[in-house]
Amino acid sequence: MANRFPNILQNRFPILARVHHPHASISCFTIHSCAQLSRTLKRSSYRVPRRLVLGIGGSFWAQFMSMSGTNSIIASARTKGAVEQIFENVEWPEQFPFKDEDFQRFDESSDLVFYESPRFVTHIDDPAIAALTKYYKEVFPPSNTPGVALLDMCSSWVSHFPAGYKQERIAGMGLNEEELKANKVLTEYVVQDLNTNPKLPFEDNSFDVITNVVSVDYLTKPIEVFKEMRRVLKPGGKAIMSFSNRCFWTKAISIWTSTGDADHVMIVGAYFHYAGGFEPPQAVDISPNPGRSDPMYIVHSRKLSTA
Repeated sequence: MANRFPNILQNRFPILARVHHPHASISCFTIHSCAQLSRTLKRSSYRVPRRLVLGIGGSFWAQFMSMSGTNSIIASARTKGAVEQIFENVEWPEQFPFKDEDFQRFDESSDLVFYESPRFVTHIDDPAIAALTKYYKEVFPPSNTPGVALLDMCSSWVSHFPAGYKQERIAGMGLNEEELKANKVLTEYVVQDLNTNPKLPFEDNSFDVITNVVSVDYLTKPIEVFKEMRRVLKPGGKAIMSFSNRCFWTKAISIWTSTGDADHVMIVGAYFHYAGGFEPPQAVDISPNPGRSDPMYIVHSRKLSTA
């Protein structure tokens, strides 16, 4: 049976357990009581937007009410290996299924201001980092390969590349210059807010690999960004989006904070599909210790050789 897109994005009601210090990255989907959330937000002088608490809005679901299918993949998504099945025989809607409100955020202030102070911390735990580094080691071009170039988008002071990994060109893009300067793997960097300017400052067909670590959930113009990724990738180049369930929830987009891990896989896959010019996306669950450490997921695709 074909895997219908809307059955992956179920209507959920996640409630955030607490408001952390704004410099802390927390789980986006810690379930807790509405009363506790209300008390926490009142103490923090925050008001909860309706969509943050109630999940996906009616405007999204009205488009898919007539579609039916199976929920079996979502139901088994926490089983190791189930995530890899999400894109099997998927039937994408003809039109991009998300609305503008799905990309709204609790905090719409400037991202450059939010990230003005450097955060020399990691946003996923050590086992998740090790799993990501291991995956990179398996799929990256060999170190010091002539002509190979990589782009680390939404980068920081660390890229989680394999130890000693080098290429003649490893570009980084991020929001804090101090963090980018401290990233020893980068050969160059650009400070740029992709939510205000999604155009990448690179020539066509420049990179063999593009990475993005636990930051795809902050993109408010994802299709524009993914089209730019396609443009700057070389034909056959690989884009690797990795994410967990950790985030600065005030800066994550509404559709992300309203849904769960398997839904996020489908959302990122949709970005590849609707941007065009990519092979069908694939998903990998590299979570090292399910239920005991941060989960870690990969959605990846290659630029079509004819794009």
